[in-house]
Amino acid sequence: MSAAAFNARGVWAIYKFEMHRFRRTLWTGLAVPVITTSLYFVVFGSAIGSRMTEIGGVPYGSFIVPGLMMLSLFTESIFNASFGIHMPRFTGTIYELLSAPLSAFETVLGYVGAAATKSMIVALVILATANLFVDVHIEHPVAMLAYLLLVATTFCLFGFIVGIWAKGFEQLQVIPLLIVTPSPSSAAHSTRSRCSPNPGARSRSSIPSST
Repeated sequence: MSAAAFNARGVWAIYKFEMHRFRRTLWTGLAVPVITTSLYFVVFGSAIGSRMTEIGGVPYGSFIVPGLMMLSLFTESIFNASFGIHMPRFTGTIYELLSAPLSAFETVLGYVGAAATKSMIVALVILATANLFVDVHIEHPVAMLAYLLLVATTFCLFGFIVGIWAKGFEQLQVIPLLIVTPSPSSAAHSTRSRCSPNPGARSRSSIPSST
């Protein structure tokens, strides 16, 4: 008995449906990261950039661009993949998907591929927005795109698992709030500790003397 052929048309149908849903909310999906990125540069760029001009020879504004891209990539990847598979479960249309001549691999490929595409679009939009504020020079653009695709695919797979596990929309937010949201704070603290010439001395000098 020969193995079943790959259902490319079914995978394309899932991919096209998910991308069409993204196009319906295109303004919201792209306006939010653009506004968020602009606020980061306006607020943190003026508040911190004036005191921390360079980090490792890289201007502070350019230094935070990869972090902003990756933070949005993490969040969008998990949200898009989890929401994409959870919505059919919520509306009851998941049975149509289960009855379709699609294997589990083909279903995951369609949903994860669409979620990764949407996440990479948002990350590249953030990169384009950042160029309006600072000069961003990319040494290896092909490696950057490959890395973005790898990270987006990994977190989309994780988001797909979250979407299957979640029993409600509230549980969809548990993992992003517990893992993704605290990441910038820990990364910023680590960067500040490495950039400080003597963190221990600075901490001791900030303690008022009792004498």
